Amino acid sequence: MAGPTPWRKKYPALARFARNRVAVVAACIIFMLLITAALGSLIYRVNPATINEELISEPIPPGNLAYLMGTDYQGRDMLARLLAGAQISLAVGLVSCMINLIIGVGVGVIAGWGASIDTPMGKTIDTTLMRGVDILQSLPLLLVVILLQIFVRPLLDLQSGGRSNLPLLLSPDLISIYIALGFTNWLTMARLTRGEVMNQYRLDYVLAAKALGQRNRWILFRHILPNCVGPLAVAATLAIPEAIFVESFLAFVGIGVSAPQASWGTMASDGLQFLNIAPHLLILPALAISITMLSFNLFGDGLRDALDPSSR
Repeated sequence: MAGPTPWRKKYPALARFARNRVAVVAACIIFMLLITAALGSLIYRVNPATINEELISEPIPPGNLAYLMGTDYQGRDMLARLLAGAQISLAVGLVSCMINLIIGVGVGVIAGWGASIDTPMGKTIDTTLMRGVDILQSLPLLLVVILLQIFVRPLLDLQSGGRSNLPLLLSPDLISIYIALGFTNWLTMARLTRGEVMNQYRLDYVLAAKALGQRNRWILFRHILPNCVGPLAVAATLAIPEAIFVESFLAFVGIGVSAPQASWGTMASDGLQFLNIAPHLLILPALAISITMLSFNLFGDGLRDALDPSSR
């Protein structure tokens, strides 16, 4: 009687990923970031917006027993603000990733399938969708965000009845950023999905499925889409750090998350003014942004190698 199948043979992609030590370390860091963002504020119960008047203009450096990461120029706890910033950055990255998958994959599949079936209707659908993608991709992200901040955020403030009535991750500032990133970032995913569907459609197994009499819809959902999961999963993973960087940049230049909410970009912008006096005000949020983005990029690279070993 044969023994149990070793997990390395049963899950070859996972085995290839486990051999990539850098990607495994990156995955562990991402897991720790997610746990910290989800449970950090529950364990470390300090309001990141609380101002200590005794410490105004006299920031405490890291290492103090009362303030492990020090305080900022208004006496606010830096550790509490870093935890709140992690919630904002990861929420923006994950929500934008979901929007990329829902809209981008949907549009890309329809366009790619329309271009592959070689019918007048299919060509028309593909051309219309791709020209729409070209038009939307020509719009600068910064302009879209500014317009949304000017017109959408006041409406969200009015409808919500005040920011105090909403949780942090559903505040008008973040919702406007969700909408802005969702309006622009799915375009690359749509192009990638269209190309993958068209490439898969040309392979021999699709011709074999047609020869067996299978319907086009069955071929698409049963054969083509599962074979596109690898590249799309990698693209979605690599889109998360891009969204985190965009949110941090917008907050840094003053058109993203506004006070008293703590964003890593806002913290870096405030810390830049006190670089000579208290360098930790800039170094800590900058390190948080850098480590998060690097971890997601390394994890995405490892996932790409694991799911597509022929590219190595």
